Amino acid sequence: MNSWLVVHTHPRAEEKALANLCRQGYEVYLPRHVKRRRHARKTDFVRAPLFPRYLFVSLDRLYEQWRPILSTIGVCNLVRQGDRPVTAAGGLIEELKARERQGDFDHEAQIRKIRPGDPVRITAGPFADIVGQFCGVATEQRVYVLLNLLGRVVKAQLPNRAVDPA
Repeated sequence: MNSWLVVHTHPRAEEKALANLCRQGYEVYLPRHVKRRRHARKTDFVRAPLFPRYLFVSLDRLYEQWRPILSTIGVCNLVRQGDRPVTAAGGLIEELKARERQGDFDHEAQIRKIRPGDPVRITAGPFADIVGQFCGVATEQRVYVLLNLLGRVVKAQLPNRAVDPA
């Protein structure tokens, strides 16, 4: 029976640890999301780790040893409780893989798909659970939403992470 161990990597060494663990024959999963990156006045989108400094290794604990993972380049340690490695909750990795395939971790793409006039639901802040009308993008991380409050239509500027398509 395989279980997923949680591996703690060195800073920004997730890809290095992934490559070295795969080379050793382990089944490895590094969940990623699409992130906006700005550098030298240019904006692009890159795939970044969903959990920085962490990845998952599938291991049959009856037949395979986990200690060689500790000496792998890029790996800092395993998440452990005492001397025993901690395993990820049952079904968690399969759920993460399914949600990554569906694009659930790509919030920027979901915001780009929304057109002015589309209904959106506010998910955080004082306007949580209110449905409004998408008005447009204000800045890289903020959007305009028209809200019907107290009988008036109010244009609110909200973080794009607080808005989901309704």
